[in-house]
Amino acid sequence: MRSITYSPAYTIVPTYECFNRCTYCNFRTDPGKSEWLSLSEAEKILRKLLSQNVIEILILSGEVHPQHPLRFAWFDRIFLLCEVALSMGFLPHTNAGILTFDEMAKLKTVNVSMGLMLEQMTPTLLETVHRNAPSKVPEVRSQQLIWAGELQIPFTTGLLLGIGESERDRIDTLEEIAQIHDRFGHIQEVILQPYSPGHRESLSQAAFSPQQLIELIKVARGILPESITIQIPPNLVQNDLLACLEAGATDLGGISPHDEVNPDYPHPKAADLKALLEPHGWDLVERLPIYPQHDNWLSDRLKIAVQRHKTAGLAAPKNSVTY
Repeated sequence: MRSITYSPAYTIVPTYECFNRCTYCNFRTDPGKSEWLSLSEAEKILRKLLSQNVIEILILSGEVHPQHPLRFAWFDRIFLLCEVALSMGFLPHTNAGILTFDEMAKLKTVNVSMGLMLEQMTPTLLETVHRNAPSKVPEVRSQQLIWAGELQIPFTTGLLLGIGESERDRIDTLEEIAQIHDRFGHIQEVILQPYSPGHRESLSQAAFSPQQLIELIKVARGILPESITIQIPPNLVQNDLLACLEAGATDLGGISPHDEVNPDYPHPKAADLKALLEPHGWDLVERLPIYPQHDNWLSDRLKIAVQRHKTAGLAAPKNSVTY
């Protein structure tokens, strides 16, 4: 049997407010239009998860502008949510958009891994889908990957596909990720996320072609080092999942009850995925949000938290390596 991994996860959203206005977004609300998640409400949610098979808590947030008066309160809320999740035995993973070096350094103390989609390195999207999205400047996002490497933060990044980029743009973005990883060895996974139309966005175009995705997985596997896992979101590729795996994808990411980024596409249950995959020679295996080769980057507190879950018998990702 060949292994395909996933992380048993649950997504916590501090706020949907975001100063970016990407035309394909089905997540954001305007600043001031929604209440922030309180720590007490988050604790109630997390307490209910204690009896369920959840390990990773993904802290996924809209972005407060770096110069906004509420920026400190926003960051503090994210940090404290990670602290609460960690204290209850979960493993936090934060993806909160563009952060400063100091913010990343502080979050490293309460996260076993972090992430940020590079999306696409081409600046042409700043004239179209990212026209009103100041934090989607390619060089700014690339800098986050470099800082994560300098800080030794196990990291997830990825490409958003079918938003106006060219085939060459996709290759350039994959090569940028590979070059940064070659310097630091910190990128665990690259997500290949096909654009899938949702009901709340303003962009109106067809979904990214499944055949293009399958071919891109093969290209990505040739560009990215073997130590980087190629991840695909199963809810966005359900009819082509097996073909994507045969092409070289080996991870399904965090599977939770609800996809906050693509709310029109429910996540399949792990049991249903297992039933689909096993007859075709694939074994669905749980993993932690940090790969073993990065364990020594963690503080003692985080190492202890990770070891508790390893003791429970979770398998390491098949392609994990030691640097």
